[in-house]
Amino acid sequence: MSNSDAIQLTADLIRCPSVTPEEGGALVLLEAMLSSGGFSCTRVDRGDVANLFARWGAKGHARSFGFNGHTDVVPVGDAAAWTANPFGAEIRDGIMFGRGATDMKSGVAAFAAAAVDFVQNTPPDGAVILTITGDEEGDAVDGTTALLEYMKTEGEQMSVCLVGEPTCPNELGDMMKIGRRGSMTAWLTFSGVQGHSAYPHRAKNPLPTMARLMDRLASFELDTGTEHFDASTLAVVTMDTGNSATNVIPAECRATVNIRFNDAHSGASLTRWLQKMAEETALESGIDIAMDIKVSGESFITPPGALSDLVAASVTAETGRVPELSTTGGTSDARFVQAHCPVVEFGLVGKTMHKVDENVPVEQINQLKTIYTRILRDYFA
Repeated sequence: MSNSDAIQLTADLIRCPSVTPEEGGALVLLEAMLSSGGFSCTRVDRGDVANLFARWGAKGHARSFGFNGHTDVVPVGDAAAWTANPFGAEIRDGIMFGRGATDMKSGVAAFAAAAVDFVQNTPPDGAVILTITGDEEGDAVDGTTALLEYMKTEGEQMSVCLVGEPTCPNELGDMMKIGRRGSMTAWLTFSGVQGHSAYPHRAKNPLPTMARLMDRLASFELDTGTEHFDASTLAVVTMDTGNSATNVIPAECRATVNIRFNDAHSGASLTRWLQKMAEETALESGIDIAMDIKVSGESFITPPGALSDLVAASVTAETGRVPELSTTGGTSDARFVQAHCPVVEFGLVGKTMHKVDENVPVEQINQLKTIYTRILRDYFA
């Protein structure tokens, strides 16, 4: 009987300094572990990004369960502020410290260990697929997207997928994600004419126009929410001139806004709205406004049904908690997976992710592995 140690695997992964886009040995470690567990493994590296595809069972099987996750982590930040080695996986009072402990090396370790034990102990009639990237915390251009493109080319298919991101706000089992808001950022440049502040009539000051447009955008009610989503939000995240002189009207200033949007909108529809608002303000003021927009991901929803019921039932059976079906939070690689197959997210409590002294209670790693094992068992039952 196999009994893969998810706690030890988490520690081993934390000790891999895999700050985006460095692989740091994490995927090498996982490939060796999964290969020894009977999985067929393929590295799907692209650009500077390392990715791993692993499958147990027949290629192209009509019934396959997929897991998705990432081993890359955000930078440590101020190392002197940590009370533990960020890449040491030190355990104190039952808590493991290290960058990636929560987001999400523990999640990857839990589903990898669960998958190996499951296929060795109770070989299913179907396939188990793991897609693990080293580019979730970065630009996410050559990570899960590369894995999904590889799968399409090779005729590989997940019937459903669970992303192991931390999803619980307070207690293990209190929340799972069935969708995510879309995200987009707009960079605006306002161009006028520089001049002396004592003679404003000889200049064309872009600053009032920037302030006016930012206020209009921030004050606009995009919507009041939809069936599964809260209201969309727009945040002004920076307004800059770089002007240190008090007697100079600047020629140029810049502002950036970030929008998190629900399924009442698309990146394209919000782009048109931003352009319309900018054009109207430019016409009123005579200030030129240029804009660059990046849509990081569209909103999506996996409607409550068989997959969410399966995951929720397993969570409740192992924790005694009924998880809330949520679409809150930022973006994740589920935004890419949703175009391939139905996808939900469930993982650990995310209170310390990206923080100094990021940590995870070691007992929760085993709990998570047990939940993932039950999900696999019940899916193939």
